[in-house]
Amino acid sequence: MPEIQERREKVVVPRARPLHDYVNLYINARNKMMFKIVRNNDIKDICVLKINSDVLDLPNVVIADSNASSDYVRFSPSPKGIETINKDLVYAKYWNHPEDEYDTMRHGAIICAEVLVPDQVPVEYIMSIYVANEQAMQRVSGTASDLSVDIKSNLFFQ
Repeated sequence: MPEIQERREKVVVPRARPLHDYVNLYINARNKMMFKIVRNNDIKDICVLKINSDVLDLPNVVIADSNASSDYVRFSPSPKGIETINKDLVYAKYWNHPEDEYDTMRHGAIICAEVLVPDQVPVEYIMSIYVANEQAMQRVSGTASDLSVDIKSNLFFQ
């Protein structure tokens, strides 16, 4: 989504590098961004990579306690920074708060908390692949034959 990439392009992680120099790994794949993606794309073309939590111990990894381009994000060095994550909000099923627009906006950013890995995630950290349906599984299985591919339709709001 160009408007999101333009916003992220302007972010510099404090005492570090531009946000676009990092691989962003959402802590919870079932988030506001995934919701936008599945609304605008063919579900068979989308997958989620399950990454080994040992990635937190790689050099210069940063934890963002909400979407890294939000106005009120806190960046912390990993692995200690994982303690800044509000698990109840990050793993909530929904981020909408009909009674309070501010709470909806804030929770929408928090549910998109990120692990930021400089440059690239080494392939050995990829554990498996999640897809929404059988059609997506068939598309992915041919390209990643050494990884398990599992259907987890709830990640894709199905």
